Amino acid sequence: MIPLSTRIRPNRLEDFVGQEHFMYEGSLFYNAIKNKTFESAIFFGPSGTGKTTLARIITRELDGDFYEINAATTGIKELKEVIERAKLKFFGLEQKTTYVYVDEFHRWNKLQQDSLLKALEEGVIKFIGSTTENPYFAVNNAIISRVRNIYEFNRLTTDNLIKILKRALEDEEIGFGKLEIPYEENALRILSDMANGDARVALDTLGFIIDNLNSGDTIDQAIVGEAMQRKTGFYDKEEDRYNLLSALQKSIRGSDPDAAIHYFARLIDGGADIQMIGRRLMVMASEDVGMAYPSAISIVTSCVKAALMVGLPEAAINLSQAVILLASSPKSNKSNEAFNKALADIRNKKIDDVPAHLKDGHYKGAKALGRATGYKYPHDYGGYVKQQYLPDSLYKSGTKYYEPTSNGNEAAFKKYLEELENRK
Repeated sequence: MIPLSTRIRPNRLEDFVGQEHFMYEGSLFYNAIKNKTFESAIFFGPSGTGKTTLARIITRELDGDFYEINAATTGIKELKEVIERAKLKFFGLEQKTTYVYVDEFHRWNKLQQDSLLKALEEGVIKFIGSTTENPYFAVNNAIISRVRNIYEFNRLTTDNLIKILKRALEDEEIGFGKLEIPYEENALRILSDMANGDARVALDTLGFIIDNLNSGDTIDQAIVGEAMQRKTGFYDKEEDRYNLLSALQKSIRGSDPDAAIHYFARLIDGGADIQMIGRRLMVMASEDVGMAYPSAISIVTSCVKAALMVGLPEAAINLSQAVILLASSPKSNKSNEAFNKALADIRNKKIDDVPAHLKDGHYKGAKALGRATGYKYPHDYGGYVKQQYLPDSLYKSGTKYYEPTSNGNEAAFKKYLEELENRK
């Protein structure tokens, strides 16, 4: 049986859901497809966010030959065969462009990736590669330089997923509309939350539910919880979700490890997602602990990574360590405050230019323009020398953004900066 996530894939650009930061009617991306001027591209982002679906829609809209390759199972031999066929089309009577979509492109090594270069340079193929890895690290620079556009796909929002699930339930042609299956709105919201931005997980879970639903049953919260093998208490009320997360952060900020671990346990017991809790803890490590214990972000990140690797229930052990560490650490939000103050000035004040002695002086003619002239290299002075760094207007007004506390490790940074300030 065809999985629902495959069966319900949209065929038209207008039916695609998500990635509104670059894919919307009137955007350059949208217009390039409609105007048939779309060039090679790389899509990167988490699974189930629409990379393959959008690639297929694009090639359908552009009316070109389409080859789909999975880099995990296909090597250079098969790719060369595709390129040879593309040459015949491109240089022959048809003069037709071939679109090659390579899924999991990061799995190819440098040699395999480079086998695309000549075909790309000659225009024989248009290439769309998808990857879950950052292409600036996982894809060869030679490929990057020949691909004009790199699009980052975000996890789908809960609203995106609800829209997709409703289409599956109500569409009479490719969905289950003719069955008129009753469902609770809250059940779809819970399923969407639990899918963690992955349409494939949400749809295939819905397909499993429908295939095994008793006649006359309604898709409700209990059925969703059973299908996902997860408790749904955490998702019972939207308000509860944010109240528990808020209480966790405020307890950590208030240095109460007992209250913090209590709210953390309630989140885990209610079926909260590891990634969601982990993301919040990593933000707290910088927002609430910050320079008072700079190592907190490294330790918390390691705990979150460990939790994602081992999975529940053991993941709770890793995350509880992060919770206790953060709650028991000295606190400072001064690094975050410094950023917010600087940003407010940039947006609300007239700021002078970068001082001339700080500008780049490595290019020909820079000295004639006064660039980098008079700059004092701190290492030539034992690591520090007094000179102006802020733009004139801010320097003259004595602007200070970072005001360190005397909490924890930040006290040492405060002392060091004060000593520098008092030097002649």
